[in-house]
Order: sequence, then structure tokens, then C-alpha cells
Amino acid sequence: MSGARVFCITTPLLLRSSSSTFFFPKISTRPVFRLSPVAMSTTTTTSKSQEELDSIRKQKRVVRSTVRKSLKAMDPSLRTQQDDAIQKTVLEAPWFKSCRGLCAYISCKSLNEVDTSKILSEILQRPDSSTMAKKKLYVPWVEDKNSNMRMLHISHMEDLIANSMNILEPAPVDAQGNEREDVLQAEEPIDLFILPGLAFDRCGRRLGRGGGYYDTFLKRYQNRAKEKDWRYPLMVALSYSPQILEDVSIPVTPNDVPIDALVSPSGVFPITPRAIEIM
Repeated sequence: MSGARVFCITTPLLLRSSSSTFFFPKISTRPVFRLSPVAMSTTTTTSKSQEELDSIRKQKRVVRSTVRKSLKAMDPSLRTQQDDAIQKTVLEAPWFKSCRGLCAYISCKSLNEVDTSKILSEILQRPDSSTMAKKKLYVPWVEDKNSNMRMLHISHMEDLIANSMNILEPAPVDAQGNEREDVLQAEEPIDLFILPGLAFDRCGRRLGRGGGYYDTFLKRYQNRAKEKDWRYPLMVALSYSPQILEDVSIPVTPNDVPIDALVSPSGVFPITPRAIEIM
């Protein structure tokens, strides 16, 4: 099983799409933060002082605040254009068409997440299309407020219901009263994670919204894959342009899981050696 390792490229980065290769656009962020070296640390939690961890949390709050403002200020028509471009790129990508099992998030408009409705609909409505392999889809179900989340199998969009926060998620049992399959109990591996996030940097660091749900789940799946001797799935995040921070290194702790690649309105941005090879 191969875990995702961040391969930080310091020379100009290339974006790849199905028809072209082009330079990753420089996205200006105001104000530009110069984060302290502690933000780049990848040492274990036990070696970090509480003061250092508090500093990282504080830096994360600053970045979250700035990116949230940028997302809130996005023109609705521009947001729609970027949603369409990102989903089109994913649906046309060979690494998406060839995957047999995947976990994907269900986008929430109030959280300003990149839309995934077309991706999910394509998987569920046309599973036997000649242009893509049959796929098994797992989507998030929040178990509690302690960062515990499960990924449950669904077969139809009608399997989703709104929770107390008006976010769509699967009911733990289906219409026949049967428990939905949990990806952590599945006997077959998945090939792909399609992940949300609030901000990303050039080296694959991902900043979530602070709940820790995805990082906690990804660690659990990593353990499952190791136990079963499965190859770790490709982790691809979807991002609007303002979410990609060119001049900022996102502060991380050992609990933060990096991504393999980004899909932005400009195309696919592979980060790790594995993603560069596949994409």
C-alpha cells in the first residue's frame, strides 16, 4: 500500500488537462501571509510543544478567515462557470473514468464548496455508460460531533436526505431497512477520494473547516488499506481559484493528511509523484 507523499515542486508548476499542458496560474491573495517555519513542521505531536500547536491553530484561523471572505465575495456567475469547468475536467479525466470505487463529498452551497452534483449524478444515473467503468459510490455521513464520519454506499440520489444543518447525506439504513455498506467494512478497495477543503497550497497541504472529520476518516481508511494490503486511493481535491494559495504555506500538524492532486477551473494540478505519473 502506497501512502500519499507530498512532492513539493519549487520550479514553475504545470497544469494538465485532457487537451493541453499549461502553467499553473499565480493567484494573488490579500493580505499575503508569511507563515513562520513551524507551519511547515511535520514532526510528531509528541515533539511539539503546546505553544507551537497553539501557534499553528492561530495561523489556520487567519487563513480560514481570509479564504472565507474571498469565497463569499465571488461573483455567482463566476462561481457557476468554475463549478462547470471543474466538474467537466473530472468527468473527462481517464483516472476518473477508470476508477471502480470512490468516496466523494456532497457539495453544500452554504459552505461555498465546489459543486459535485453533476459528478454524482453521472455516476448514479449512468453507471453502465460505455465511456466509464461501473462505479461504487460512498458518500459522507456525520456520526457525531467528535470528528467521527462514515462513508456509506448509495445507489440513487434519492438515497440522500437533509440533516439538521440542511446538508444532504445518506440515511444509515436504506428503504428496506438494511444497513448501508460502510467503506471501512467493504471487502474491495476504492481507487479515488474526491475531497472538499477550504484552502490548498502548492505542496498539497489541505486546510479544512476545522472539524477534523476528513483527516480523521482518511487516517482510518489508510489503516484499513494497510491491514488489507491495498494500494492507497488517489486523493483529489476540488478547488475554486481563490482557494489555491500561491504565496502561503498552509500550517499543518501530524494529523493533517496531504492530497495528491487538485482540480481547479484551469485544469488538473498533480502534486505527488504518483499523481504526476497517473495524470
